[in-house]
Amino acid sequence: MSKAWLCDNPSGVSALKWQELELPATGPGQLRVAIKAASLNFPDLLIIENKYQIKPPLPFVPGTEFAGVVEEVGEGVNGFKPGDSVAAFTGTGGFGSHALVPAALALPLPAGFAFEDAAAFICTYATSHHALMDRATLQAGETVLVLGAAGGVGTAAIQIAKAAGARVIAAASSDEKCQRCLELGADAAINYGRDSLRDALKTLTDGRGPDVIYDPVGGDLSEQAFRSIAWRGRHLVVGFAQGNIPSLPLNLALLKGASLVGVFWGEFAKREPQLNAAMMMALAQWYAQGKVKPVLDCVLPMSQLPAAFARMASRQVVGKIVLSNLL
Repeated sequence: MSKAWLCDNPSGVSALKWQELELPATGPGQLRVAIKAASLNFPDLLIIENKYQIKPPLPFVPGTEFAGVVEEVGEGVNGFKPGDSVAAFTGTGGFGSHALVPAALALPLPAGFAFEDAAAFICTYATSHHALMDRATLQAGETVLVLGAAGGVGTAAIQIAKAAGARVIAAASSDEKCQRCLELGADAAINYGRDSLRDALKTLTDGRGPDVIYDPVGGDLSEQAFRSIAWRGRHLVVGFAQGNIPSLPLNLALLKGASLVGVFWGEFAKREPQLNAAMMMALAQWYAQGKVKPVLDCVLPMSQLPAAFARMASRQVVGKIVLSNLL
């Protein structure tokens, strides 16, 4: 038997049920993974509230991202064996004790990759690397503004931009979050909950503005940042954690010779799987070399998923919340 959080009524966290299920049977091309840890991502909340663009058939087990140990290998699978440590980003299935994973979506973990870190790795680091290095073609010496810098993708973006040789300005909603971003390597930080984002950027860049804006926040911050962008700057549209999708005056792009660049790592992974696989292996090596390391806000037992969602809703999270079957 396995245990999992089951969603049979996507009306919110209170409708989830922690219950026993039959151990899933491995099909062709699949791995059965004993989950050791899973992390929370913003889509996990949207999907159980029926607000996400992907609506899985009911009932389903939520949990987009997890890590664990291969228990069983399905027919036609090469390159994996029972006992291998893997991480996966599958959209659903992670908030439980076992999951079926298409072998093509499993990332082999190098020795020494902690399960809690691996569970918080794929989504944030793949998104941030694809955004900064592929879509923005970030160059050493450029200045990157990271909005929502204390969140999961934000902390990953700080680390990746610094590894690429960029100057990083972190923007977050409190002094505590700003301090944490500085500890992670940001060169400067702006508390946009208190200070004017535009005035602070003008001071920190001598009026030039940031070359790249990493924006997972949306809302009113997007226009403030875009109005401050440097000549030939690139504004990365990563997400809308604030809730509102902004309407930007396109004349600003004309006046600054600037680009609005969409970032959709999930679609990139589907359309360009070989490039995505190469990127993920490179990121795993960066982890092994100590260049990047997921920032974990807290680690809770898997059975405490409602408490984890409550923590996410508090807006006090720095990094990622992880649920563990090892506690």
